[in-house]
Amino acid sequence: MDLEQLRRAGVSDRRTRRLCGPGGPWRRLHPGVVLLRNTAPTRQELLQAALVRYGPGVVITGADALRAHGVKYRVAGDIRLLVPSQCRVVAAEGVRLARTARLPEPLQVDGLPFAPPARAALDLARCEPDVARVRQLLTLPLYWGLCDRRELLAELEAGPQRGTAAVRKVLREIEEGPIRAHGLAARVLDLAHLPPPSWDQTICDRRGRRLGEADAWWDEFGLAWRYRCAPGTGGGFTHLALAATGIVLVRCTVRQLRQVPQEVARELARAFGEASRTPRPKVRAVPQAPFGGAA
Repeated sequence: MDLEQLRRAGVSDRRTRRLCGPGGPWRRLHPGVVLLRNTAPTRQELLQAALVRYGPGVVITGADALRAHGVKYRVAGDIRLLVPSQCRVVAAEGVRLARTARLPEPLQVDGLPFAPPARAALDLARCEPDVARVRQLLTLPLYWGLCDRRELLAELEAGPQRGTAAVRKVLREIEEGPIRAHGLAARVLDLAHLPPPSWDQTICDRRGRRLGEADAWWDEFGLAWRYRCAPGTGGGFTHLALAATGIVLVRCTVRQLRQVPQEVARELARAFGEASRTPRPKVRAVPQAPFGGAA
């Protein structure tokens, strides 16, 4: 709550200072912004306080914006705000300001204004010196299906060019297809309520001979899932190999992941039940090289 609201409620500035003092029941979050209790604020309250402090036209970006758009990403440290270029308010502790003449149209989530996913990811990546972290940050919105590589490139071109060499290099190298497919598959798994699998495994028989690849593999039960196969194919497994080992295989396409995720989730759950009722096949899994970047 800001001071003006408190004044309208009949609380004088002097009383506010006393209530926010040592041992008082309130806590000052920013100059002129008060939390009406003296316990640690939640992240949501810190975001709201920052918006009150810096006024209308401010947009939340970075990790908080990615989180608001549904990315499972740890949020900690400074709140990143995009503010109009004419704003002259000094950044307070715990807040990092980026003045810009190119404020994005914010997306409202729970009543707060957040930068679009591509802008939020790039605002983080531009400030990151570690190339591996840059790759992870640029992969996140692709993985969660929030934007595509073209949108990231367009946002990068529209913004400041200084210090973007590493970001440009990573964007050129990213393989978008596997990353987006993996993110869609993760969302289907959430619908199916299954235990987490091992990803990107090569399945071999007891002698080490390759039987096929599994995009997801439940080793305890011998359940394989292929979601990057063409319609009507075995996804790298032959019918003879399946019959010989007892592997339970679920096949679908990336289009099905995108268009009918509930149907794919039901088929996965059915196959998981079937695999759990049958003896585990005598096979072993070998991890493939990761496709890179998704978190």
